[in-house]
Amino acid sequence: MTSLGTPIQGVTLYSFTRAFHARQYDLDGLIRKVAAEGFGPGLEVIGFSSLRGFPDRVDDTFVGKFRDLVAEVGLVPTSLAVNVDTGIRRDRLMNHDELVEYMRKQIEVAARLGFPIARVQISLTPDAMESLLPVAEKYGVTLALEVHADQHGAHERVLALRDRYEKLDSPLLGFTADWGATVTGFAPSLLEAYRRRGASEELLRQVVELWNGFYAEGPPNTQKVHGERFGAFIGLAARNGRPDLGIDFGINGTGLFGPAPLDTWLEIMPWVRHVHGKFFGIDENGEEPSVPVRDLVRQLVENGYSGAISSEYEGWHWNNWQDPFEIIRGEQAIQRSAAADAGSAMITDAAEARRILNNHLAQPVRG
Repeated sequence: MTSLGTPIQGVTLYSFTRAFHARQYDLDGLIRKVAAEGFGPGLEVIGFSSLRGFPDRVDDTFVGKFRDLVAEVGLVPTSLAVNVDTGIRRDRLMNHDELVEYMRKQIEVAARLGFPIARVQISLTPDAMESLLPVAEKYGVTLALEVHADQHGAHERVLALRDRYEKLDSPLLGFTADWGATVTGFAPSLLEAYRRRGASEELLRQVVELWNGFYAEGPPNTQKVHGERFGAFIGLAARNGRPDLGIDFGINGTGLFGPAPLDTWLEIMPWVRHVHGKFFGIDENGEEPSVPVRDLVRQLVENGYSGAISSEYEGWHWNNWQDPFEIIRGEQAIQRSAAADAGSAMITDAAEARRILNNHLAQPVRG
């Protein structure tokens, strides 16, 4: 029988992108704010958006200051998000050796800063992940590939990665499960944002109806089906005289709100090393209306998951009328309540979090 898991509470600085870009906080100030609000102990950082000069100009002085700050405020580094930008050249995609070196530099920075996990992206193939395994071993960093809508735990690409992981049998290869893959409804806060942009109630009704239809059909298991759904949103906007909203509907309706059933996570649960607690808002009842946070936490607890859950608020893209810190506070309260209802608890003590994370991962947490 699987023991109940004890997930570690945490947050990604991505949740505060709007405040960071508006220069309400610099990096040090934002980390101190996260600690003061009690959103940790887990801390996730996005390499390219949070770290100036990442990865080439992250020098030892910055590394020392970062580690000292994290220790001072009692946070525990969980994951550094790194990118797979294979198309940054104008003339061609990166070749294999260029990709490995591009990733190596980012993974090295993750290790120097004390992050035990580098979150990598779905564009990495099983062959690429196998090529990066020696890099992961060299730096002692777990590579956790993010499973994010429009894909999901039972998608053909994800299953191919899982099968390669099983063959390689390394604890340094795993997944980051993003809750955006298993959404149950179109986010009300985004509908409000479209309303503020002049979308009619009739158009919004049709958008929700279209998404609900896809939810009833089940998740797209191929990129072809994903593309067809994306196009359906564009067509809907055009037929209603708002072609300017079509791409936006398609990006959000298929790229943020994944309609997969929760049990698709069970296909990869043994390889889940990190979780993005993706959500989009909190309603007047204190609940997340479009992400089944309670069910997702229960599933993790009942399957023995004791890694970090980074609260990842993505409603900041469109919601400029509510305080993201208040919204994060609400979502983490749901997580703690759900863990208690499942007979366990979210870990909020830094020392305990570090100990549990060390057991969850193959390499010790150094930060």
